[in-house]
Amino acid sequence: MTTATATTPATTDERTLAELQRDHGPALLSFLLGLTYGDQQRAEDLLQETLVRAWQHPEAFRAPYESMRPWLFTVGRRLAIDARRSRMARPTEIGDGALATTPDPADATESAMAALDVRAAVRELSPEHRAVLVRIYFDGLTVNEAAADLGIPAGTVKSRSHYALRALGRCLPGYPVRH
Repeated sequence: MTTATATTPATTDERTLAELQRDHGPALLSFLLGLTYGDQQRAEDLLQETLVRAWQHPEAFRAPYESMRPWLFTVGRRLAIDARRSRMARPTEIGDGALATTPDPADATESAMAALDVRAAVRELSPEHRAVLVRIYFDGLTVNEAAADLGIPAGTVKSRSHYALRALGRCLPGYPVRH
């Protein structure tokens, strides 16, 4: 960090900064909107931070640029990259609404209701389909083990498992029907 001397001011003067914002602010905001995928609030925050950097670095105005725009766009782009990396490094924040609709893990009511729904749906399957699902999902057998246990080819086990799961998807509440 440099210290201010008689020839080097510590910060950019307000008039120069106001001109910079007037001349380059709209173009920089448009550029930052593209980098933030249209997020107006993030783009405005990045624009403000870019202008703060211009205010903190008056030496950039003495650079051999015809315009400050390349410097501003470079600073803005780097700030956008840093902000994205920072967001990616922490878990996604969720609002209170999501927590209000999430079942309490200590409450066994939801899982008991789901288990009853699954049992009722499995009872509705044909005996052949039910036997395959019981062997694979409840007994934990592989396709080949279930095939040997049931005395049918492995391909038939796969086919019955596929169609049984589709049937369960149609009759279980809250599950989308897959075609």
